[in-house]
Amino acid sequence: MSYLFDPDVLHEIVRGVIGQPLPEMIEAIREALKERYPGHIRDGHEWIFNNAGGAMGQMLVLHASITEYVMIFGSPIGTEGHSGRFYAKDFFFILEGEQWAYAEGELEKRVYRPGDLHVLSPGTAEGYRMPDGCFALEYARGVIPAMLPFGFADGLSSTLDVSALSRTVGVYTKAVLGNLVRGKI
Repeated sequence: MSYLFDPDVLHEIVRGVIGQPLPEMIEAIREALKERYPGHIRDGHEWIFNNAGGAMGQMLVLHASITEYVMIFGSPIGTEGHSGRFYAKDFFFILEGEQWAYAEGELEKRVYRPGDLHVLSPGTAEGYRMPDGCFALEYARGVIPAMLPFGFADGLSSTLDVSALSRTVGVYTKAVLGNLVRGKI
């Protein structure tokens, strides 16, 4: 399967903005993505809470389709939880702060800092923690609809944040339909 987004290009874009204040990094990333992938980056500036795997953060969806998504994800106060186990490959490019992670059997944490890339391979899961504020550009490729139950479970079972869930469904559905109309999956 071919994908629109190239992780090496995304990493290059991230490395080019590291060190700027977060709002400027986010806008510089959006503009660079619009230039590189015209017609595929959302203009919205709507941040949405996301509760998944016991962790709470917020996301700004830049692109969503059946096979890929690109978003800014993070928290200004830190969080921790389970990564989820998916039929997708997830790339987490750290913009600000730190992310700590470990896999089953690892007895030492791995630390990711600004400019670093944390990759979660399909079928694997990890524990992660953002010990303080941390934001990242997140890119996933694979069977994205199969990720949605994990992304919705905490909102349906513990937080009952119907507003965030409905906004997430609305943003994702609108983006997917827009891509399908253009012949992109």
